[in-house]
Amino acid sequence: MRRLVLPVKTSAVTVILLAGAMYMAAEAREAVIKRQELELARLEAGETSNKGVGNPTQPAPSNPTPPSPGGSQAGTVPNVAAKPKTSSTQTHQANEEHKRQIIISIADRRLALLEDGKMVKTYPIAVGTQSTPSPDGEFTIINHAVDPVYRHKGKEVQPGKGNPLGNRWMGLSLKGYGIHGTNVPKSIGKAASHGCFRMARLDVEDLYTRVKVGDPVVIRRARDALIAKVFPPAQSTPATASTEDVQVASAVAATVESTSTAAAGGQQ
Repeated sequence: MRRLVLPVKTSAVTVILLAGAMYMAAEAREAVIKRQELELARLEAGETSNKGVGNPTQPAPSNPTPPSPGGSQAGTVPNVAAKPKTSSTQTHQANEEHKRQIIISIADRRLALLEDGKMVKTYPIAVGTQSTPSPDGEFTIINHAVDPVYRHKGKEVQPGKGNPLGNRWMGLSLKGYGIHGTNVPKSIGKAASHGCFRMARLDVEDLYTRVKVGDPVVIRRARDALIAKVFPPAQSTPATASTEDVQVASAVAATVESTSTAAAGGQQ
């Protein structure tokens, strides 16, 4: 059998590498031993470490001390006896809790605004003619516009004295119909519109500030029980409608394209 004979230089290099590997292994073992001894010392001293067996649960103090008012903790609010300030957002939300409703009597040619079932104000209006009658039913206000642009069959009238919609528009959930001002104030109280409900300038400006998008609108062509209670006959003493007297009808929400400028769609 032949023996493998390595050159002298190769044998020397191999010996050096083996010695180095053995030295590094010994150093690693010594480092592990030292780390274990250090960890053991920490545990015996009652300290905790991120490495090792785990973090022992620290018992809660028997009488915890609450943070003092006005302390340095971030987010701490001093417990002072002062009246809380009401923000404008909170005020707006409080106002929105009131339930508003518009009721229109075509026969009486009047519009009533109710809040929480109680009468707020009534206004004279112009309604549709016999050939272009106003709609009857339950609707919703879907948009608001100040100084609306009137568009009809390719015709466009910018805001101003000649605009048939006046200076305010409150669109209903029936496309093309709404409550608005007029450039013919003498028509108020008459059947003179193309189906919409016209109001005098001061009246429409006042109503505009009181109602919101989403408020229901109930329109009745004939005088039924609801209309009789909201608009009592002229010979009787007008009474304030109460929550029990006037049942607020739920408006039927229709899906209609909402726009920031009002398009009358042929009605005014």
